[in-house]
Amino acid sequence: MTIKNILAITGVVLVVTATILSLRPAKKPPEEPLAETVTTNEETAQTMPRSLTITAVGDCTFATDANAVWSLGFDAYAEKYGTDYFLANVRGIFGEDDLTIVNFEGTLSDRGTRENKQFAFRGDPSFVNVLTSSSVEAANLANNHSSDYGAVSLEDTKLYLDRAGILNCRGKDNVCVTDINGIKVGLVGINYLNDVMKTELEDAILSAKSMGAEFIILSIHWGVEKMTSPTEEQMEAAHRAVDCGADLVLGAHPHVLQGIEKYNGRYILYSMGNFCFGGNNAPSDMDSMIWRQTFILDENGLVDDDHFEIIPCRISNSAGFNDYQPTPAEGEAAERIKNRLREYSVPLGDVYLKFRGELDV
Repeated sequence: MTIKNILAITGVVLVVTATILSLRPAKKPPEEPLAETVTTNEETAQTMPRSLTITAVGDCTFATDANAVWSLGFDAYAEKYGTDYFLANVRGIFGEDDLTIVNFEGTLSDRGTRENKQFAFRGDPSFVNVLTSSSVEAANLANNHSSDYGAVSLEDTKLYLDRAGILNCRGKDNVCVTDINGIKVGLVGINYLNDVMKTELEDAILSAKSMGAEFIILSIHWGVEKMTSPTEEQMEAAHRAVDCGADLVLGAHPHVLQGIEKYNGRYILYSMGNFCFGGNNAPSDMDSMIWRQTFILDENGLVDDDHFEIIPCRISNSAGFNDYQPTPAEGEAAERIKNRLREYSVPLGDVYLKFRGELDV
């Protein structure tokens, strides 16, 4: 082929190529960088309302006192039925929420020496499975039984809870802040019966704030055993805690139910009574409750905290003795517990108590 022919063919190819290219749609201008789009989405997510549903119960003691009748105690039931037994009747309720918190009154350890006190509780470390098998995510350790077998028993309890993934709190030096549904939740525990920890109330709440907590739950041990109304000291401390930043106050120690107050838009449960309580095989008062509340937050904080319900319970599934299996109450028992809570709450102000299954008014 001659050079002249080659040039002619090349020219034809160039013309055809140019024609094809001219028929293709023009390229769209580049979009904004992807990184900026992601940042915008993140900012939008932060401004959208976020919700948090919590469940709270009272005293949980997973042990039998050394001076009690072993065959009637918590340990004997654990040996016979296993750890899944104890919370079987409330497991479904605990599984409905984002966070379940208990007042863990006692120790998990195989070390230490019994303190010189009337009642002391040391449970087998394997009893942590009672919590993990039933969707319990958090435990308050600030109470008068957290070192029943010396400081080492408290260290062990915290160790076993940590290993099991159970959040825990105790005093200003053990404040917990965790992310749930995009909300920074602070857990604060105070034993108000301890003269030193009593002074840490505000500092512990402020510590949670400094760690980024947007929402703070205070578990507090206080009051007088068997008394169904809070003391002036309890009420003063509760109001001070709310004023400092607590969004929910969960009280324990009296071993009986006390009233519920709404103060400055925040709920205070002065005592939730016993729950899964291995401390006594036949307590005189076996009424209890489960508190369920849903909180809604936006970029400015809490915008709605009035979605709650109370589930009346008994600490035992058997009549006349404690079988350590808390169970939602029904019929006359449920009505009695509702009426008790209403009666105890009236002196604390105008608060409408909503129970599971009842319509809001």
